[in-house]
Amino acid sequence: MPQSFNKISIHAVWETKERTPLIHSSVEQKVYKFISNQLREIGCPVRIINGMPDHIHCLFLLNPQKSIAEVIKQIKGSSSHYINHNNLISEKFSWQNGYAAFSVSASVVEKVFLYIENQKLHHRKNTYDQEVDDFLKLYGVEAQ
Repeated sequence: MPQSFNKISIHAVWETKERTPLIHSSVEQKVYKFISNQLREIGCPVRIINGMPDHIHCLFLLNPQKSIAEVIKQIKGSSSHYINHNNLISEKFSWQNGYAAFSVSASVVEKVFLYIENQKLHHRKNTYDQEVDDFLKLYGVEAQ
């Protein structure tokens, strides 16, 4: 094959520092739009970003020239800077160190999209801890 092809969808989740609920409805669209633009600039087209005041979910295509770790590091750093520089919240903002990232098969991208789209409804029924536990079980990952 003379060319290389890939289409790797990633569902990434990361939290605010100490899971402090800081991303309120008054700023969430600005934050999501900034993150979406940053991902597009580094060649990672975004399908959807949504979340809760203490965490976000993002579904995007991975740029084949980038690692997941480098993408998430860059996005978390630039978005923290954006939030603080523009005084979007009253206190200093930062993200938690870790993140979760899962590959998404093309056959279930739409299901993941709908799951992310309905985050607020989902969290009326399940806590974030339950959500994380469910993901870890689904992907066969043991919590550390």
